[in-house]
Amino acid sequence: MDVAKQVLRSEGGARGLFKGLVPTLAREVPGNAAMFGVYEAMKQYMAGGTDTSKLGRGSLIVAGGLAGASFWSSVYPTDVVKSVLQVDDYKNPKYKGSMHAFRSILASEGVKGLYKGFGPAMARSIPANAACFLAYEVT
Repeated sequence: MDVAKQVLRSEGGARGLFKGLVPTLAREVPGNAAMFGVYEAMKQYMAGGTDTSKLGRGSLIVAGGLAGASFWSSVYPTDVVKSVLQVDDYKNPKYKGSMHAFRSILASEGVKGLYKGFGPAMARSIPANAACFLAYEVT
């Protein structure tokens, strides 16, 4: 609650609570579609059909890790845009919106700028999603 109060005070009221919502949705919807699609496709591929109930933990870990990698591989530039918008100064903003932030990053840093931190994100995502999907499947 304290963080919400601080955001309300310093980021322009209720609007500050929703800063970065559009790029967050633009990341989450296709990213999750890719992640769950890859997860199910990999399970079926490894099972040799639609019955995946007999897959071992190793197969589930591989499917979960690849699913997590597919999430970030498919939407990482959108996450970078979301992040720069969320940390942008409220009183003196550098960006006018998502597309302006995207174009500005591309113009100043090239495509490479849209992939800042990609390596660490992937290094975290693969084991985290492998563990998450495994935990889901065994409970």
